[in-house]
Amino acid sequence: MAVTIRLARRGNIHRPFYHIVAADSRYARDGRFLEQLGHYDPASKALEVNVEAAQKWLAQGARQSNTAKALLKRAGAIVVK
Repeated sequence: MAVTIRLARRGNIHRPFYHIVAADSRYARDGRFLEQLGHYDPASKALEVNVEAAQKWLAQGARQSNTAKALLKRAGAIVVK
């Protein structure tokens, strides 16, 4: 099973809100997920991430999307070398 850390879109039309989730790469974007790691609101730039859970998934070999990677860096879950 290939696990991906990515964003799942929620919210209304023209008011997106995203959950940062760990999901099987075969699942739909807004479908099932294995664990919710946090959330991101682009309107207010609010970001909340469970850093321990994100690092656990990364240690197990989970890949992340480009956007999720940038958000995890901003939250401090990924250390830039």
